This record gives sequence, structure tokens and C-alpha cells, in this order.
Amino acid sequence: MYFCEGVTSDGYPRNSSDVFTIPRDGGYLYMLVKLRYEIECDEVTYFIYKVDSYGNKSYDNSFYQDVNGNWNWFWKEVTFYNPGLYEVEVYDCYDYKFASGRLRIEY
Repeated sequence: MYFCEGVTSDGYPRNSSDVFTIPRDGGYLYMLVKLRYEIECDEVTYFIYKVDSYGNKSYDNSFYQDVNGNWNWFWKEVTFYNPGLYEVEVYDCYDYKFASGRLRIEY
């Protein structure tokens, strides 16, 4: 899983990082998922957790994305409004977690 400022038409991240600076009224970035196999689902679910200084995760939000079963990469634009450390987990239509990553959002 990549966090980046953009995605090329052939599925490569632009300016990939795990730290992003956003304005106080919010800012967006892209989450790019690349797989070694076809997803074989028509929907995936992203769960976003905020991680505290002790490493404890608390639910922040979640959302669905429609995908094509023969895709092996896809991306989603996501807006963040608050600074902090976040963990993102992506699940397929069988509730299998197939991608995850952490990123820090700063003002």
C-alpha cells in the first residue's frame, strides 16, 4: 500500500511518503493498493484508525470502494482533517485484510 500525492495512468505512485502536511481545513492524498494477483471482488472496504502515543488504535472512519474483479491495483482519494498517526487497513469482499499501512498527518 502506498500513500502518495498522485497515481500515474499505469499504477505507479507520485511522491509516495508516509508523512503528509495538510492545511488546517483539511487536505487529501491518494491511497494506492498494488497486488500480485487479481482482487476477484467487486468491492473493498477501507478502515482508518487513529493511533495514539501508546500504539493503541481507535476507529476513525471507514468507506467502501467499487472495484473490478480482474484489477490488481486501484487507488482512492482520501481527505484528512486532523493531524496524527493513522493506520489504514483494506479488506476484500471475504473480510480478508490484504493491505495495510501507517501514515502521519501534520499541519
